[in-house]
Amino acid sequence: MKRKPPAGAAQQEGWLPSVFAGLFGVFLGLALLKFGNPCIMEKWVSAPTNGYEFFLGYPWPIAWAYWLLALVVAAGVMAARWRLAAPWWLMALPLVWLVWQFLAGVQSADAGLTGYTLKHFGACVLCLYLGFFSLSRVRNIWPFWAGLAGGFLLVLAIGWEQHFGGLQETRRYFYAYVYPQWREVPPEYLKRISSNRIFSTLFYPNALAGSLLLLLPATLATIWQTRELLTAPARLFLMGLVGAAGLACLYWSGSKGGWLLMLLLGLIALLRLPFRKEFKAALIAVLLLAGLAGFFWKHSAFFQKGATSVSARFDYWQAAIHTVRNKPLFGTGPGTFSIAYEKLKRPESEMSRLVHNDYLEQASDSGVAGFLAYGFFVVWALVRGFSKLNAPPTASPEPALLPTPRLLSREHREAKKDENDSATRFLAPAPKDWQAFAVWLGVLGWSLQSFVEFGLYIPALAWPAFAFLGWLLGQERPSAFKSSSPLNPRAADK
Repeated sequence: MKRKPPAGAAQQEGWLPSVFAGLFGVFLGLALLKFGNPCIMEKWVSAPTNGYEFFLGYPWPIAWAYWLLALVVAAGVMAARWRLAAPWWLMALPLVWLVWQFLAGVQSADAGLTGYTLKHFGACVLCLYLGFFSLSRVRNIWPFWAGLAGGFLLVLAIGWEQHFGGLQETRRYFYAYVYPQWREVPPEYLKRISSNRIFSTLFYPNALAGSLLLLLPATLATIWQTRELLTAPARLFLMGLVGAAGLACLYWSGSKGGWLLMLLLGLIALLRLPFRKEFKAALIAVLLLAGLAGFFWKHSAFFQKGATSVSARFDYWQAAIHTVRNKPLFGTGPGTFSIAYEKLKRPESEMSRLVHNDYLEQASDSGVAGFLAYGFFVVWALVRGFSKLNAPPTASPEPALLPTPRLLSREHREAKKDENDSATRFLAPAPKDWQAFAVWLGVLGWSLQSFVEFGLYIPALAWPAFAFLGWLLGQERPSAFKSSSPLNPRAADK
């Protein structure tokens, strides 16, 4: 007599979770392509007027994204499993943070800017809980990675196209057809369009660097997991191709902080690899020296000029601290730093709409409580996610979800085949899961860049980052990190 599978297992074996994963991945991939502007600049984004602008030209209004997100939420609710896999207080912190943002918005210095920001923050929290309650329960997560990685690869392709002539053509089209029709053009946009630094589909070059920090590790790990579709040499070739394309875009973006942070992520990744200590130490030393030498060679002129962007950031940070001292409880309202900074900045200082530090921006816009709620959640979510990566695996409580003996035999043969492959033996970070670690590594890069940028206020960066955090925190046991392959979803339960 066959035992009836548990209700949860039946749900996970249906089509709805995979449909939700695909919708969520496509939504976040689309965000990379069309919602790369800061939320506070929503009033400057108009609806496309022709096919070129709709598909290839300019970003879409962020209001369109909220309607799309509503569809994803509906599918996510139906695919969700309402079980806490992380401390309740940790998962309550995003709600506390969001509620405090609304309280701070009541006395905002600019209701319009605050309204744009609150809608965006609400979407961030929704993406977090979709990742936590829904995406982390999906056994076949490949539809999610396909949609998100597809969008990211298009970002890389557009970055290459910009470097090899597309940026000049975009500039010509803008000044010929768009600029004459705009009554008011954001100075930031004019500065971006006049520069030779590529930005792909993102707001400006440093935002492109943020997307590379966040998504390049996970994309490379996703390629590595396709062992049933590709041989180890083929996977290594594709990883090298995508990695080189991403690093080239980072170089052409001219992001100094992005370069240093990518170097740091690379060093952390090397520490994870199962090399001998002597070889690992030599490799890290070579990478560190080469990375720093390339950095100073590339940006020597910047330091000779006095590192003006660094000094400008100090001005922004000092203004934010001054605002916190004057309004420590609620700040000036979400998204309103520019209102306070315009009154405080020196005449020679460059105007800025955001602090270029997400944590100080939280303090300036919503007071000390908003800063603590957000900062504490990000730190502890990263700590919790990393601890799950290193925890010893536990057995699954649901026998119906365990692989059958036949599958175990096949998976054992595949594992032995990879173990005997010289390329796999050289690179595979077994026994720990590489894809989950890569996701954690990307979120770490995003959170560190937030000390010098405003990735929290860009939907294309913040929404995937919150979804990743939710996915990491939603894992019920370390064995759940084992990623399935496109042809064998049950491999996730090994």
